[in-house]
Amino acid sequence: MKYSRSKKLFGSDFEILQNAKVILLGVGGVGSFALDGLYRTGVTNITIVDFDVYEESNQNRQMGSETPGAIGSVKVDHLKTLYPNVTAINQKVDQEWIDTFDMSEYDFILDAIDEIPMKVELIKKYHKKLISTTGSAKRFDPTKIEYINIFKTYNDPFARKIRDMLKKDRFRKSFKVVFSSENPNCKELGSFVGVTGAFGLTMCSIAIKKILSEKQIK
Repeated sequence: MKYSRSKKLFGSDFEILQNAKVILLGVGGVGSFALDGLYRTGVTNITIVDFDVYEESNQNRQMGSETPGAIGSVKVDHLKTLYPNVTAINQKVDQEWIDTFDMSEYDFILDAIDEIPMKVELIKKYHKKLISTTGSAKRFDPTKIEYINIFKTYNDPFARKIRDMLKKDRFRKSFKVVFSSENPNCKELGSFVGVTGAFGLTMCSIAIKKILSEKQIK
């Protein structure tokens, strides 16, 4: 059976995972691995949101990018053919969308987008049920990945910009992010699937633990 190994691991809690409802923002090098990990585990009620199309340069790190017909296709639409239970929304996560889209029906929101101002808006509005990532590019050591308070991050210019914007907006709440303490190893946006994928799988693991924890409390 497809989920027999998951059922052996999670026991009676497996039903909790199957009943969970999450939304994943961004399905690139990080988000696509979070999607794959959740889906293979049994969390299939997932809404994926992205506006991008596949390019050949995506093939070093993005799930689905190397499958037939991927190049040039809309990412969420193509991923829908690979993960048929998902709901695909071809949409850029911008201020208007954040302000108008109703996220109340989702148990958790997974943020794997690249736009820092939008990350900050998501943190301010949804920090209680948001799982967010910082910079995963330019690194090749997955053992440096942590899940820590955004205000305790270091060595990451991407995370620093998030911190600065949150401080400017007087956000002082404790909010954890998936983060790497490894110093960037290049100036360009080089990437290694061993890190970007590990970011996504870490996000997946955190989501699963939170889903089980919340549902058991309720």
